[in-house]
Amino acid sequence: MPPALDTLIAACLPHPSASGYVENETLFYPPSLPLTATLELANHPILEAVRNTLFPALPVGHYLTAIRDKLELWPKGNAITVQSRPLDNRVATVLVTLPVRFRGGSLVVRSVDGMEEKFYGRGGKGGDLEWAAFLSDCDYEIQPVRSGCRMTISYAVQVKSFGPAGIHPDPLITPSDRFLDLLSPVLNMSRGRRIAFYLTGEYGVNPGEVLAESLVPTLKGGDSVLYHALKLYKLSPELRWTAGGYVWAVDQTIEFVNETADSPTASVGRQPLSILSGARMPPVRGPFSSGSEPGEDDTDDLRQRVVKSGAVPVTETDITIVSDIVTFPGLITKERVPFVSAMGELEKLMVNVLMVVYIP
Repeated sequence: MPPALDTLIAACLPHPSASGYVENETLFYPPSLPLTATLELANHPILEAVRNTLFPALPVGHYLTAIRDKLELWPKGNAITVQSRPLDNRVATVLVTLPVRFRGGSLVVRSVDGMEEKFYGRGGKGGDLEWAAFLSDCDYEIQPVRSGCRMTISYAVQVKSFGPAGIHPDPLITPSDRFLDLLSPVLNMSRGRRIAFYLTGEYGVNPGEVLAESLVPTLKGGDSVLYHALKLYKLSPELRWTAGGYVWAVDQTIEFVNETADSPTASVGRQPLSILSGARMPPVRGPFSSGSEPGEDDTDDLRQRVVKSGAVPVTETDITIVSDIVTFPGLITKERVPFVSAMGELEKLMVNVLMVVYIP
């Protein structure tokens, strides 16, 4: 063997020995010692292949990351040692075989239901990297190496997301200590109350087709940071649609029933596209707006539609909105609900999103 390989082997520790006589023990490089590898998994499309093959149903907004686990060596005549399942929060393991020549040493993977698959590999020929990936509930072992030395680097594959909901609530974006320090007094002053914040990102969904809660896995920027900060305080935030001083329940979409010519509202010229309650405001500033100019009859008609869809005035709930939509009108989420007016014209209703949380 090359002197450098002998030095590496001398620094390694043996795995727990298998029963019976073996020529050489299987080895692993101590994690307490420094290890610099030129292999960077991010430079290879391995994780994309793992996602497409092992996790085709991974929810939108979730991503795979890989953390280097350990370097292992199987010299000639190694023992067959079944590697125990790790106890960390990985969802899969990636084994990368380094381009060191060897013969034998097939990889055997056993699934939790007892199925077994064997990967023979090329034994380091051609200088190419070989890899295999399997779920975290699988066991694996390396068959005896007949000549040379098989070397592998294992990686723990984990799931992360930009939002704290989903398979593993471990987002890529986390609140800073400064943010938590600023949020803490707000929560302390709100004990025993249900407060709400406006979301600020644009998500491109139709509130008439999806629940506001469906946005949780894809929350962006400050919305994700705030949501996760509330989770860190062991609170249970929920998302709701809101417009013009009205709010829908967490399990409701915004469904408008098309009015007919015989309905009481059919005589109204055009549907309103402005605020439902309070003083009139320009469309870009109103919490419930679109391109049309409002009128009193229009406002009353839209209010009836909103009430029929299941919304209730925020003033009739126990929710206190913390965000100031009047001072910061352009910094809130604006989604649009298409509907047909009494005159048969297509309109779009401007809808916002509230993050509602009860502070015990």
